[in-house]
Amino acid sequence: MTDNTPAADTDAEGGASYAAAGVDIEAGDRAVDLIKSHAKRASRAEVRGGIGGFAGLFALGKYKEPLLAAGSDGVGTKLAVAQAMDKHDTIGIDLVAMCVDDLVVCGAEPLFLQDYIAIGKVVPEKVADIVSGIADGCEQAGCALLGGETAEHPGVMGEDDYDVSATAVGVVEADELLGPDKVRTGDVIIAMGSSGLHSNGYSLARHVLLERAGLPLDGHIEELGRTLGEEMLEPTRIYALDCLALINECTVRTFCHVTGGGLAGNMERIMPEGMVADMSRATWTPAPIFRMIQSLGKVDRLEMEKTFNMGVGMVAVVAAADRDRALAMLTARHIDAWELGTVRNATEDDESRAVLTGDHPSHRG
Repeated sequence: MTDNTPAADTDAEGGASYAAAGVDIEAGDRAVDLIKSHAKRASRAEVRGGIGGFAGLFALGKYKEPLLAAGSDGVGTKLAVAQAMDKHDTIGIDLVAMCVDDLVVCGAEPLFLQDYIAIGKVVPEKVADIVSGIADGCEQAGCALLGGETAEHPGVMGEDDYDVSATAVGVVEADELLGPDKVRTGDVIIAMGSSGLHSNGYSLARHVLLERAGLPLDGHIEELGRTLGEEMLEPTRIYALDCLALINECTVRTFCHVTGGGLAGNMERIMPEGMVADMSRATWTPAPIFRMIQSLGKVDRLEMEKTFNMGVGMVAVVAAADRDRALAMLTARHIDAWELGTVRNATEDDESRAVLTGDHPSHRG
């Protein structure tokens, strides 16, 4: 987590310098000092070396036929809410979630993550807040924060602006790889509840709630039980360890991380040709934030379901015989989980490999 930029250039007559161009190397060094404690707590026994080197080192360990899985992502325009509220210590959790929960879909255990922070002006305390959230997320996912980069971009970004991205790496034994080829007719589809909006759909959410409805981020919303800003900054739930625990105890075919594209759109990606994920809206009621957006923005149902997770953050496809065990395990791990549907053979009338039918309980009538 260092800014690997060259030393400042200043001529003997006091000419141009890196600092004069807007890059504060000393601030970057102070940020690194503040970051070190966060990186230290988000570690694993396989980590070699420490923060400050040119590359992070990780001992892979002994596997019969290891497959490395890697995923990169960002947080999107949820950052605009964090910046407007000047609250930066949770956005890193979102960043980790978006990366590691993609890995676990194929059964891979997240091993480590490296971040990249682009920022208009390095304020050491702000950078430390961002990284503290990344470290929190890595702890929740059981992976190491192996390093990263903080790059100051004066003249390109505003002083208060920043963006974050990361790459996570995991591993799975080749013979334990999950995927569509494992799915069977009659398998049970189990939903895991989201913590809210997670990190998708914020351009639409901001447009409806902040621009069209003019709601203040610091305004208390009775229906939400807290301020709008607090609701919108609720961190994305990280399911990685829960999914790995499920794999160890149940016959899991695959998972589906519900992100951009919504539930049906992402379920399409994990269904094999000739099978359909048949899911019912009647099995759950979306949280109030989704109903607010739909009502205030007059957003039609299809658009909502393509844009937001609607209350389902992760899906497990398990063998029918393991339905009760899987639900009990997730409940014991404090995950709101329920049977969402089943896998069936496709018919001539099916136009999609994933369908949602019925209405949510609160939407009937």
